[in-house]
Amino acid sequence: MSSEGSEKRRFVRQLITNIRCGVCGRRYELDDVRILSHQGDLWVMGVTCPHCRTQGLVFATVTEAEAPEVISDMTLEEWERFQEMPQINADDVLDMHELLEGFDGDLIGLLEGSFPPESG
Repeated sequence: MSSEGSEKRRFVRQLITNIRCGVCGRRYELDDVRILSHQGDLWVMGVTCPHCRTQGLVFATVTEAEAPEVISDMTLEEWERFQEMPQINADDVLDMHELLEGFDGDLIGLLEGSFPPESG
């Protein structure tokens, strides 16, 4: 088996460890997943719950993801301007939290800036 095939098999088994047993709710562990078959993108696995020993079948389709197409109503100039802006950081989030904490209104009022100024 190729190194790439081996990695894909491990990846598929690892994905299954993120689901839970339908009976007791415990997560499957890597050793609880057996690949029974795969053809193209379709994988068939047998699972055994490590807690209640319930057995089941899992069918999964795993495909290579393509880069999503970006759909936006921004102009090229707006897009470039936002690309050059710094990323939002924790201070920005805290500032927004403080702003919203004292805000009593709707989204339109917030966007138009029609809220009482800070007293100080």
